[in-house]
Amino acid sequence: MIYAVTAVSGQLGREIALKLIDQFGTNNVIGLARTPAHVEGLGIEVRPGDYDKPDDLRTSIDGIDALVLVSGMAPPEDRIQQHRNVIEAAKAAGVRKIVYTSIQGPDEDTAFSPVVQSNRQTEADVRNSGLEWAIGRNGIYIEPDVEYIDSYRAKGEISNSAGDGKCGYTTRSELAYAYAALVAQDGLNGQTANLNGTPITQQQLAGYLNTAFGTDLTYRAMTSADFVADRTAELGDFIGPIIGGIYDGIRKGNYNSAGDFEAVTGRPHQSWDDYFSTFAK
Repeated sequence: MIYAVTAVSGQLGREIALKLIDQFGTNNVIGLARTPAHVEGLGIEVRPGDYDKPDDLRTSIDGIDALVLVSGMAPPEDRIQQHRNVIEAAKAAGVRKIVYTSIQGPDEDTAFSPVVQSNRQTEADVRNSGLEWAIGRNGIYIEPDVEYIDSYRAKGEISNSAGDGKCGYTTRSELAYAYAALVAQDGLNGQTANLNGTPITQQQLAGYLNTAFGTDLTYRAMTSADFVADRTAELGDFIGPIIGGIYDGIRKGNYNSAGDFEAVTGRPHQSWDDYFSTFAK
């Protein structure tokens, strides 16, 4: 079997490729990237994989048995067709199986919902492709909260609009482990799986960060409007409302799910005690 992973210049695509390399070796894994020259250190062949270039995709996917399609980062109105370009290229190249990295979240009533809706459309396109398929729906990455620790420390708090809602966070490494299983194990074909760890509140997140980094963070709930304004001021008019929408979804309970990680991988998701212990000094 020859496996391919798109977007290996990105963090999730790279992690998935590394997991597949660990299991199947460098000769059996192909990377695709918009700019192959930007990909270093994987030790595999990396081919052109720009989602907006169907002809290049058809050439690059030739000879692939199973493909992991990592969801793109374009605006929702653009990414549906981009993903269709990959699916059509896979069909034309004779790929047997496609796995899509989708997302969890509400498909209405938040600023994040248009992104979720675009992913649901790609899920439908994958199911209707005529190929064998599996779909993962990612929980929210916890790594950005770790990377934001200096800002949290400076403020002395975590502040957002999640309120008392619980969020089934995950990590890219754990997701990669799950996607390696979804693409390699035919017994998982036809499944749509929620991939996340044990849901926690923002207060619990603050506690984990305090233990790991020696901080004394508290949690302060913000209104949705105030949090969107805060994120928009820092991240811009496109990303700011999307982040706000994610936290609105947490408050509404859209990410409070036990998930299907163990059913997919055969083991529990890494616990948050174990994850944060890797940062403790």
